[in-house]
Amino acid sequence: MILHCNFEELRALAAGAELLVGGVCAAPSATVVAPCEGASLVEALLPRLTGDLSIATLAEQRRVREAVAAICEQLHGRLDNTVLEYNPAHEEAVNLYFDYAHVRTVLDRVDRIGAEMGAMIELITGGPVTAESAETVMFPD
Repeated sequence: MILHCNFEELRALAAGAELLVGGVCAAPSATVVAPCEGASLVEALLPRLTGDLSIATLAEQRRVREAVAAICEQLHGRLDNTVLEYNPAHEEAVNLYFDYAHVRTVLDRVDRIGAEMGAMIELITGGPVTAESAETVMFPD
């Protein structure tokens, strides 16, 4: 399956990913702390943020979803902090809002792709999704 992303979404994902893997999760003074285990998934996603993403299995979709969710959480927290520190019209707050909104829409599409993949696996196998079927059932582009 293909996860279509426009330029603004890719830029927002990359900016959020760079913030997260740039050591933000390890910074003791950071107000927003992302789970460091999510940072490794974000790090794996970062090189793929050059265009539409091909997602071959439900297990891969789940990894992409976790990475995008970590980026989304990071941006949302930074947005909240910036709005409270300055004001909603502050330039950084506005930029963070758009980055967060773009990543949030990608997260919604990733969730819908996962639901479709899960439903197709259930249809193909005649049973619920298992860890094995999530890894082995392939979805060509």
